Amino acid sequence: MKKIKYLKIEQPIGTFYLTSLEASILAKIAIIERRNENPNAIQREASSTRIKEIAKYCGEADATFPTPIIIAVDENANIRIDENFIYFEENEILGDVIDGQHRLEGLKTSNFLSKFQMPVVLMFDLYPSQKAYVFSIINSKQTRVNMSLIYDLFALSEKRSPYKTCHETARALNIDKNSPFYNRLKMLGKKKEDQESASLSQGTFIKYLLELISKNPDEDTRKIKNGNKIESDKNLVLRQYFIDDQDNVIFKIILNLFNGVKDAFETEWNNPNEYIISKAIGFGAIIKAYPVIHILGVANNKLTQEFFKNIFINFKKSLKAKGIELNSSSFGSNEQARTKLANLIIDSIKEMNWRNNT
Repeated sequence: MKKIKYLKIEQPIGTFYLTSLEASILAKIAIIERRNENPNAIQREASSTRIKEIAKYCGEADATFPTPIIIAVDENANIRIDENFIYFEENEILGDVIDGQHRLEGLKTSNFLSKFQMPVVLMFDLYPSQKAYVFSIINSKQTRVNMSLIYDLFALSEKRSPYKTCHETARALNIDKNSPFYNRLKMLGKKKEDQESASLSQGTFIKYLLELISKNPDEDTRKIKNGNKIESDKNLVLRQYFIDDQDNVIFKIILNLFNGVKDAFETEWNNPNEYIISKAIGFGAIIKAYPVIHILGVANNKLTQEFFKNIFINFKKSLKAKGIELNSSSFGSNEQARTKLANLIIDSIKEMNWRNNT
């Protein structure tokens, strides 16, 4: 018979009990019932991707699961409570998981089950409708954290990561008076009173810049934290600078690139309410097209502001010839619009190369 201490908690829904259990025991006493298997169950179908992510996370030196797994105790479970302890058989099912199925499945899938003690909440006498209510409240009332804030918090890390590099690049560009993004990025996702021309959030800037550095920034962050090397990838044109700790080069390239864009599209850049070039679609399209631009620049030993300016002056001429303006009427605000604009940039470079070679 297993004996564990507990804290009794009274709330409007009733009484429940907070305790801690070895993950290896929790895996034996808690079941996960899903709606595709049992119509009275409340759990959705498990995400294999999420389970794999958690299993991998379990191997980190500072892995933590501070929020409790919530279990609805079965009315027929062999369990007893006195003033100080809860008693139960550790090889018998106690109940089903209301919240925490992916954490539990991830732990079970990992090789680190024995490393963890888990906080657990035991709830008694719940009907299926009450289980569903608790599940829905937990999963619908959580406020999604702004991604700009999440990226900003990476600055507090002492270890390098793709996130931290991109955050520091965004921050430096936002405070540099020679930057086209000077006071133009909505840091923490919010526009300040003196930012009338701010048209791009910190989170969007980082999300797109990451595409040039890492295909899996979480995995890279884990490897760096654990002292492992990360691999080169020729398809990620800024990755080698990151691997070589040359964040200053990444900053300079992005500074030159977008100063060149601003020089070519000065009116459009300075009027974000009318044009999209400095907004998420424009920025994202330029980043998407950048590998082609970078390869051309490296081949000519030029990644200067003047080089980028000439690229985008040529692009401006190409747009004019096609009768296209960089506004919301010509481009929407989805990924398809971003790809359309990126392809137009790439096509203008190909046209320029063709003219130069004939």
